[in-house]
Amino acid sequence: MLRPRFYTSQTLSDAPDSITLESEPSRHIAKSLRMRVGDSLCLFDGTGREVTAEIAAIEKNSVHVSHAGALAVSRESRLNVTLLISLSRGDRMDTVVQKATELGVNRIVPLISERTGVRLDENRLARKRDHWEKIAISACEQCGRNTLPIIEATIPFDDALTLFESNSSLKLALYPTASAASLPEECDDVTLLIGPEGGFSDRELNAAVASGFEAFLLGPRVLRTETAPLAAIAVMQARWGDLLA
Repeated sequence: MLRPRFYTSQTLSDAPDSITLESEPSRHIAKSLRMRVGDSLCLFDGTGREVTAEIAAIEKNSVHVSHAGALAVSRESRLNVTLLISLSRGDRMDTVVQKATELGVNRIVPLISERTGVRLDENRLARKRDHWEKIAISACEQCGRNTLPIIEATIPFDDALTLFESNSSLKLALYPTASAASLPEECDDVTLLIGPEGGFSDRELNAAVASGFEAFLLGPRVLRTETAPLAAIAVMQARWGDLLA
């Protein structure tokens, strides 16, 4: 039987230990799932370690668990994926973060490009980043990953190109009028660039190509900004990673 999985920001120890869980998982365990003393669960700390634990006590605002020692358990793909994606309206970015985490993305870099329809100040962007990190944690709890993807602070498009200009990974920019790219047989590191709802401007696409990105056509249909990265990551994980392996 699959045990409920919960993230803790506390470092899990190799030695037998007892842990008082944070308020959010404690509330979910006690209030939502109505678990009881003696029930078993799985904890992970986001660094690749997990433990099977047992509820030792439930208090008003906290749950105490005991465990027999942490194990290094990796469910990470051999393909390292970095996703550079322009901000989009509504909850589209939430969907991308959630599903990309499930598909094994390692790093997400939100961008502000010329046609980005979302304009937020620094405080709101910081709150968004916290929100996306929580979504990634929840996705890891669901899918079994023990390593959290990195959610970077939002940066301008041109800054992202500068940041990744010397990067040695395979760099692909999805663009609906590009030609089909000639993909290598083997790859272990890919950086994927996705535009906003209105797509990249000609200047941005030219700048991306000049920075080492290859304009890449995924297929004959134009995919939405929240669909394109997920379809591309799935294809890449099937080709070079651990899907269908």
